[in-house]
Amino acid sequence: MFDSSSMNISASGLNANQLWMNVISNNIANANTTRTPQGGPYRREIVNFAPSSQPTSFQTVLGQTIGSQDGGVQVSSISQDTSPLKLVYDPTNPDAVNGYVQMPNVDISTEMVDMVTASRAYEANATAFDAGKQMEMTALSLGR
Repeated sequence: MFDSSSMNISASGLNANQLWMNVISNNIANANTTRTPQGGPYRREIVNFAPSSQPTSFQTVLGQTIGSQDGGVQVSSISQDTSPLKLVYDPTNPDAVNGYVQMPNVDISTEMVDMVTASRAYEANATAFDAGKQMEMTALSLGR
């Protein structure tokens, strides 16, 4: 009876943005990590988003329109940023080679911008979820 696909779409956005926020937190936490278990300094991780279902045919689009399939977003992958590592002169660091240490490619200002973006997207999905819930509550009260 109830079409909760809008709430499912918002929930997928909440989950995806929560994971993005976790990855950003991990990047910030490892901004000064010069030695990882894999060897070498920490490399920044990037979250890649994709639609959770991609319409490929008329029947698929029609199925989505009548509510048999949900839309939304999903995290397709988490990849490492291949940008160059920073070299910092620090001869006291135990990982220094000829006085220079390879530091992670994490830029705190970039992470802060991504964090604000993820936070705003999370808030927007929470607001959309709440609006969908209010609409269904109104529909329930009309049926009484």
